[in-house]
Amino acid sequence: MTAAVVATGARALPARRKRLAPSALLASAACVGVIAVMGAPLALSFLASIKTPADASAIPPHYLPQALSADNYFKVIGYEAGLATYVANSGLVALMTIVACIALAAPAGYGLARFDMRGKEVAFLLLLAPIMIPYQALLTPLYLDFAKVGLVNTRVGLAIVHTILQLPFSIYLMRNSFEAIPREIEEAAMLDGCSSLSRLIHIFLPLALPAIVTVALFAFINSWNEFLAALIFMNRESSFTVPILLVSVQIGHHGAVDWGALQASIMIAILPCLAVYLALQRYYISGLLSGGVK
Repeated sequence: MTAAVVATGARALPARRKRLAPSALLASAACVGVIAVMGAPLALSFLASIKTPADASAIPPHYLPQALSADNYFKVIGYEAGLATYVANSGLVALMTIVACIALAAPAGYGLARFDMRGKEVAFLLLLAPIMIPYQALLTPLYLDFAKVGLVNTRVGLAIVHTILQLPFSIYLMRNSFEAIPREIEEAAMLDGCSSLSRLIHIFLPLALPAIVTVALFAFINSWNEFLAALIFMNRESSFTVPILLVSVQIGHHGAVDWGALQASIMIAILPCLAVYLALQRYYISGLLSGGVK
C-alpha cells in the first residue's frame, strides 16, 4: 500500500523542473553579493571577538583566530559597573523614548492628516524643520536648560533628548499613514457617533499599526545607538549607556586599543537591535510604504 502511494506521487511530480531565467539568476547572484558585502563586517567582528587578546592585537592582523577564547566577552560582562547596568540604562532610555514618540507623534499626525485648519502645512513644515539642523548644534543649549531643571545625568533627561531628535520623523511617518486610511471609514464612525478621540483610539491606531511599529523601531534603534548626547548628559559610571561602554572598554594597557574587547562589546550591542528588527521587519516594511500609494 505504501509503495503504491509513493509510486503514484512520483508519477505526479513534473518530469522536468522549470529552469530559472537568466535575469532571475543574475538577480539572485546580485542579492547574494550584497548580503556577503553587508555581512562581512559582522563576520569579521565576531571572529575578532573570539580571539585571544594577543591574537586580536597581532601585527599584521589575520582574519581567522589562531585559538578560540571567550575572555573578551567575560571582560565586557564584568567591566566596571557591569554589562547588565549599561544594557538596563540603554533599554530603559529606549523604552521611554518609544513611549514618548508614539504618544506625541500619533495625535500630532492624526490632527495634521484629518483636521482642516488654517496654516496646517506651514505648521507641518515647522515640525519637520529640526531635521535640517545638525542635532549636535542643539546639545549645548539643551544641556544648559536641562542643568537648570535637574535633568542632567538622569535617564529621563536623556530620553527627552532622544525624543526631541526622533519626533519630527515620527510625526511625518504617522501623518502619511493616517492620510492613507480611506475617509469612508472615518465617515462611517462619525455616523455612529464616535468622537475624534474615539476615532483615533479605536479606528486609526489599529489601522496604522505598521506605522506605529516603524516609529517604535526607529526610536529604539536610534536611542540604543546614540552616543554623543549620552556622553554629554551622563557623567556617572552607573548612568552610562552601551555606546559609552564601547568607547570605555576599548582602552587596553598603556592606552593601546583592546580590539578583542571592543569587537565583543560591538557584538553584544548589535544583538538587541538585530532581534527587534527581525521580530518586527514585516511591520517595518509596510509601515515605511504606508502613504506612499494613494
